[in-house]
Amino acid sequence: MLMDIIKSRHSIRKYTDQQISREDLDKILEAGNFAPNAGGGQRSMMVAVHNSELAEKLGRMNLAKFNRANLEGSFVSAEQPSVIDDPKMKSGFYGAPTVICIFCQDNFLFNTADAFCIAENIVLQATELGISSCIISRGEETFDSDEGRALCKKWDVPENYSCQAFVILGYIDGNQPQSKIRRPGRIVVVE
Repeated sequence: MLMDIIKSRHSIRKYTDQQISREDLDKILEAGNFAPNAGGGQRSMMVAVHNSELAEKLGRMNLAKFNRANLEGSFVSAEQPSVIDDPKMKSGFYGAPTVICIFCQDNFLFNTADAFCIAENIVLQATELGISSCIISRGEETFDSDEGRALCKKWDVPENYSCQAFVILGYIDGNQPQSKIRRPGRIVVVE
């Protein structure tokens, strides 16, 4: 059921090179398309890159703008290390063969919230299908270059839209990580 899917979803950063099926990708995109959005305005769009070579190129573009000086933590996971844990990593997409770029309208107060609602729907649908995922940031920075702007133009992304988030998709290389124990004090109920 839904709570089982929520509890079994993990951020995966080690992928095999096996591509997900187009049928599964279409189901995942449909879930993203039905995400909540501020005022029902649907001021967003998804670009799915179902091409492992282009996904790798985007992952390198994503990491090229990564500024370690902005980090507030220095460790993410031993089981699923991130670029924070290993500065030798070359791709911000960890070898995932598919990436969904989530673009939202600029100068809209809820563009980031809309993007992350889409991303959450995507990762939950992917989990139900047995596909691993991870939500990645640094969207605006990734496309802030001549090469990035050319891709946006090629993909018909409106000029007043910016990438707010990515969701990488594929199959886990290795074992599923263990869920972390939830810290106490994160829930307060007022009646």
